[in-house]
Amino acid sequence: MRRAIITGAGGAFGTALTAQLRERGWRTVGLDLRGDGDDVLACDVTDEAAVPAAVAAAVERLGGGVDVLVNNAGIGGPASAGAPPGEVVRRMLDVNLLGAWTVTAATIDHLVASRGRVVLLGSRMSFLGLPLGAAYGVSKRALGAYADALRAEYGTHVGVTCVHPAFVKTPIHDRTREAGLQLEGFSTEEPIEQVIATLVRACEAPRARRDLAVTRGGALQIAAARHLPAVVDRVVARTLRGRIADGALDAAEIARGLRERHGRP
Repeated sequence: MRRAIITGAGGAFGTALTAQLRERGWRTVGLDLRGDGDDVLACDVTDEAAVPAAVAAAVERLGGGVDVLVNNAGIGGPASAGAPPGEVVRRMLDVNLLGAWTVTAATIDHLVASRGRVVLLGSRMSFLGLPLGAAYGVSKRALGAYADALRAEYGTHVGVTCVHPAFVKTPIHDRTREAGLQLEGFSTEEPIEQVIATLVRACEAPRARRDLAVTRGGALQIAAARHLPAVVDRVVARTLRGRIADGALDAAEIARGLRERHGRP
């Protein structure tokens, strides 16, 4: 029976992925800020002192080993690239990047022993910079760089895959909406069911794929961002001007500078 540890197991992606893997015969243990006392253990992935014990407990519940670690825990929210990074930005980097690094480090010896796999939840924003997405984009691009380094060091024994969804309607975007920003119409939406199917594929594929997009459209956008960045920059700028003209950013104080610079005070 295949065994997985899933971080952020109590969130939208984590809950759905756990259910899918169990239906397919996997044994899973989750890590989340709020444990359930059973198959989800309470663990803050940013707590370097607590993570090794939580991982050890998860491995014990899985029967002494693990085949796949899914680094799914993450948070989001708007941040301007022109403002000093505050506590919200630092927390995002801590959870999205360093949390994944910390959990992976605590699990890596078990994955080497099982010739296992690390699956990391990246983002289309790893490749495509969007206005007011500085912190999230930086955290996910850095996560991709971490995945590359992990692959270079451990790739002979451990597979490493990054899955890159676009915009999915989940609570991770609550802070963005609360700030008066509308993601609909600016970022391509992908259904959660396809994200989960892609994560399952990342876990079960005979050989670890380096990067996986969720949809064909997502793959094309990522390819364009990689190979035609100037063209993509112009598309993003044109879309931003259109959204400003539509009044989509009028309620967002954080977007005041964007409105002034791109055509609507």
